[in-house]
This record gives sequence, structure tokens and C-alpha cells, in this order.
Amino acid sequence: MIDNTMTGYRFARMRSTWGGVLVGIGMMAAVDEIVFHQLLAWHHFYDGSTTDVGLMADGLLHAAEIIAIAAGFIMLLKLKHSQLLIKRRAVAGFFLGAGGFQLFDGIVNHKILRLHQIRYVDPILPYDIAWNVAALILLFTGIYLIRRT
Repeated sequence: MIDNTMTGYRFARMRSTWGGVLVGIGMMAAVDEIVFHQLLAWHHFYDGSTTDVGLMADGLLHAAEIIAIAAGFIMLLKLKHSQLLIKRRAVAGFFLGAGGFQLFDGIVNHKILRLHQIRYVDPILPYDIAWNVAALILLFTGIYLIRRT
């Protein structure tokens, strides 16, 4: 049932956005893991130890991404079932989550914590720039979309 009060609208906006954010985080983590960890084998989530530890870290990342995707979809399905889903907010949230994950990974995981690098080559700078510019494009797309809703 649709709640026409301002509180109901705020709830629907917030939940629609956060459902999209969770799906975006999970999907970007999946793309990162599938493309860069598995197909290209450029790095593991944690490269500071043995290959076995790196593979275990990838497995933990995979579990976390599945949980994020499932939780986000459940939130969105509940909203849709109760006719409170705001699709534009969910799409904006998706881009915010995907871009936020990518930027966090590029700055915090790659540079601050040094869990892994994008690729172990010299020079690394073009890869860092491409990674973070892609993140910013996704993030700014989400910001643009959220402002339009």
C-alpha cells in the first residue's frame, strides 16, 4: 500500500536509494573480482601473502558481494511489493554504490592499505588514473541522477 505522507515518501526514497547502493557495490565488486582477479589474474584482494591466502581473500570478497547484492535486491523487492519503490532513486543508488566501491578500492585498498595494486607493472600511474577516473564517472553519474529525482 502506498503511504502518501511525507514520512512514507522519505522512507521510500531512502530505502530505494540504499537498495540500489547495495546492488551497485556488490555488482562492482563482482566485476572487479571476475575480470581483474580471475580472468586477467592481475591481483587478488590481498596480495601480501601466499597465493592460497590471496584466493581465500578473493573468496571472502565474493561472499561479501553476494550478500550485498542479495540484501539490496531484497530491499528493492520489498519496496516494489509494497508499491513504494522509486526506480530512479534505485538506479541512482546503483551508480553511487558502484562508483563509491571503485573509488574506495582505488584509494583505500590500493594506496592507503596497500592490500593489492591494480596491476604489478611499471609505470602503475596510468592504471591508477584509469581506475579512479572510471570510479568518478560512475559516482558523478549517481550524483547527477540523484539530483534529478
